[in-house]
Amino acid sequence: MVFGSLVFSIILWIVGLFILYIVISTAVKDGINKSVVGQFIEQKYGVKDDKKSFFDSDLDNDK
Repeated sequence: MVFGSLVFSIILWIVGLFILYIVISTAVKDGINKSVVGQFIEQKYGVKDDKKSFFDSDLDNDK
């Protein structure tokens, strides 16, 4: 009984940390790309990352 709750707790921690990783990495990427410095680098050097992500095809995306 205790072993089952320990495994469930570990699984919840792993899932929570994975979701936190996705949220933070997406926020940092968008924050850099939309900042003044990020826009300046894109204009000056033409650095544009066109990788397609799972999050690009969200239902609430108006593209």
